[in-house]
Amino acid sequence: MSSCLYLVATPIGNLEDITLRALRILKEVDIIAAEDTRQTAKLLNHYDIKKPMISYHEHNKKSKGEEIIRLLLDGKSVALVSDAGMPSISDPGEDLVRLCIENTIEVVPIPGPSASLTALSVSGLSTSQFAFIGFLPVKGKERNEILEKLANEEKTMILYEAPHRLIDTLKDLRSFVGNRRISISRELTKKFEETIRCNLDEAIEEFSTRNIKGEFVLVLEGKSPEAIEEEKKQMWADVSIKEHIIMYMDKGLSKKEAIALVAKERGISKKEVYNIAIEI
Repeated sequence: MSSCLYLVATPIGNLEDITLRALRILKEVDIIAAEDTRQTAKLLNHYDIKKPMISYHEHNKKSKGEEIIRLLLDGKSVALVSDAGMPSISDPGEDLVRLCIENTIEVVPIPGPSASLTALSVSGLSTSQFAFIGFLPVKGKERNEILEKLANEEKTMILYEAPHRLIDTLKDLRSFVGNRRISISRELTKKFEETIRCNLDEAIEEFSTRNIKGEFVLVLEGKSPEAIEEEKKQMWADVSIKEHIIMYMDKGLSKKEAIALVAKERGISKKEVYNIAIEI
């Protein structure tokens, strides 16, 4: 194989969830770069694959990244794998991909299992548009800023969470986005796989009484059109339509422009605004 970094998707639970192409690449490359070599060894042993491995994870990505680049520049082929799923997604592999691009080294994706899309597919929530959020910051200002943005996100959102932080995250989501629908998947493709579909209040109640285990994927309902329209109405509840039109005309807008903007901000028809604008 020529010098190339292969991003190889590995099973998120069930070891049978791997493509024939992924197995071939793992057998043919010179070296496998793994997030946790012990975890990857279980997969390789299962399929009787014997290849040298190098550790590459969040805490050594700078030194090991440089080492992997040297190997690639020397003509070696490298397969990058994470503990589960697609490497470089919420994963230090994104830094290695950037290094490869900077060094004009070819990067080839070998697609396969994805915890985020697997959970989304069974959520029962809208899949036409979605936003991948990944792990929230653990605490502080950055966490609150992201939660504030999520409150106004209209797309279905996908988050990852560790078991020991699940309850705190559910409570924070409830505080910022309200009592929205949520689908919570754990242990995907494993023996104790489970998906719970409920609202945030029910989720908090359910998991508050559990011994929480496993990695979680949270699929959260986006802000509904009804909620958006209600917010528009509430925003201008203390201002009459006539006052609203005059406010924009005083700022230099034409009556026609003011009518269009008022209708948009209030979520009502231009005709309704126009009928009042006639008096101005």
